[in-house]
Amino acid sequence: MRNSRATFFFVLSAVGLITAWYFNGIAVMNAQDYLKAWFAKEVDWVLAMDLTIVAIAASAFIIIEGRRLKMKRVWLYIVLSAITAMAATFPFFLAMRELKLANLGQSPLQQLGE
Repeated sequence: MRNSRATFFFVLSAVGLITAWYFNGIAVMNAQDYLKAWFAKEVDWVLAMDLTIVAIAASAFIIIEGRRLKMKRVWLYIVLSAITAMAATFPFFLAMRELKLANLGQSPLQQLGE
């Protein structure tokens, strides 16, 4: 079961990487203004702030959980998200976390004390 969860997160990470690079490539080729696109209208602000808050929470989770499990170089997931996308690095971290938990012989629910 752990391997299926890790596989799910690896696939999600690959999809996040491919879609981010594809659409970022289109945006760069068309010289689109990211800030203008993110904050042009109120609905854009909602989406931009929503994603920003989720990215901050994911970054905090990566650091806290990575340290708790004694995973090495967890900061690298956050740095790489600037080059790839949080949609790629966060699921990749979750997959690596699953593998770490499997290596420790524990499930995520056991880690939570359930």
